Amino acid sequence: MKLTTVMQVSVDGVMQANGGSHPDLDPGFDRGGWALPLFDDEALGYVDELCERAAAFLFGRRTYEFFAGTWGAIDAMADTRIGRAFNARPKYVASTTLTDPGWAPATVVGGVDAIRELKGAPGGELQVHGSGRLVRALLANDLVDELTLLVAPVVVGRGTRLFPDDGPDLALELLESRAFPKGFALQVYRPAGRPRYATA
Repeated sequence: MKLTTVMQVSVDGVMQANGGSHPDLDPGFDRGGWALPLFDDEALGYVDELCERAAAFLFGRRTYEFFAGTWGAIDAMADTRIGRAFNARPKYVASTTLTDPGWAPATVVGGVDAIRELKGAPGGELQVHGSGRLVRALLANDLVDELTLLVAPVVVGRGTRLFPDDGPDLALELLESRAFPKGFALQVYRPAGRPRYATA
């Protein structure tokens, strides 16, 4: 399967609480909801189409539980193009603690080795939405085929960032780039090994 990650980030790389702050997920964080006001019909249509092309979804446990309680449980969200895709397609949860995923059809998978095996199975596109910790692990283990970033025109100033201050380095090949009316910038990348560094 082709594994793609989809992440909304601010210009300063923050991924936390893009849709709003939630006490259980973001205790004490008062800058949530920075991405939601920037979605226009064109950007939302792109995300609709993106979700609809997925053969299956892979989530980290925290994102999965949040999505199950929103896209999977709130009628107004479930009855949208994105909601219908999330509810109908197979879902996999990368977790060593979750035993009953509940939001059918869903399967719990273990760590990186289990995801590598899943990725090797026949099928279409396996999409990861959000799930920052999982995305970091997938990138560190060379399991990502494409990285889709929706960069919001905002500097959040604090919060959890997609890339850690001290992490692995990675060269990226730009596959697609476009801007949406309210300023979201789409960037789709393919991992391309380690960067080449200039020498003095």
